[in-house]
Amino acid sequence: MKFGVVVFPGSNCDRDMQDALQDDLNQEVIMLWHKDKDLSMFSTEDCIVLPGGFSYGDYMRCGAIARFSPMMQSVIEFAQKGGKVLGVCNGFQILCESHLLPGVLLRNANQQFICRNVYLKGIGSDKALKIPIAHGEGRFYADDATLNKLEANNQVIYRYCNENGEITAEANPNGATRNIAGICNEQRNVFGMMPHPERATSAALGNTDGRIVLQSLIMGVTAVTEKAALVNF
Repeated sequence: MKFGVVVFPGSNCDRDMQDALQDDLNQEVIMLWHKDKDLSMFSTEDCIVLPGGFSYGDYMRCGAIARFSPMMQSVIEFAQKGGKVLGVCNGFQILCESHLLPGVLLRNANQQFICRNVYLKGIGSDKALKIPIAHGEGRFYADDATLNKLEANNQVIYRYCNENGEITAEANPNGATRNIAGICNEQRNVFGMMPHPERATSAALGNTDGRIVLQSLIMGVTAVTEKAALVNF
């Protein structure tokens, strides 16, 4: 699998993602500038990544301006053809603004920027993964009809939990509805999450749980285990 990492003005996790995929997971990575449009070097077996940061300064709603960039028009077409797309933090916000994923990311319930490790529980697993978060607008919200549809289709991929894997209100760092930390689309080729797996792939940092998330893209499995995880990529 080949990865393309989109770089917007204000992206600040693009190189983190590149290093995680390229150096820690030995994958081919191509950096993509927001003003470009060409994705011809990628097949639908590859993956485009929208990294974290503050695209275009987040001067409007987070991700609202990036949604209209030339590269995002190509990414939307790529996803509609079945290509794989991963959005992390600001990338998740961009996916929701682009309507590639349902719901919105609202201001954190405590009205503060949060930067710390949290625990996530993936679909079909009892294992709690320790993954960093760093966001001010990470509170996932959707109406009840949308939430019930996500639940029925097993599109809720990750929920915030405590270190024992228990999904509790206390373990929810931002007030996200139903503790939702990550979702995918119905076709299971577009995936968004607020936590940063790319910041947890190096043994030098004392945590490699992020590899489980990113390896799921490479291995194409559907169940979260200690060796691989989650979306049917």
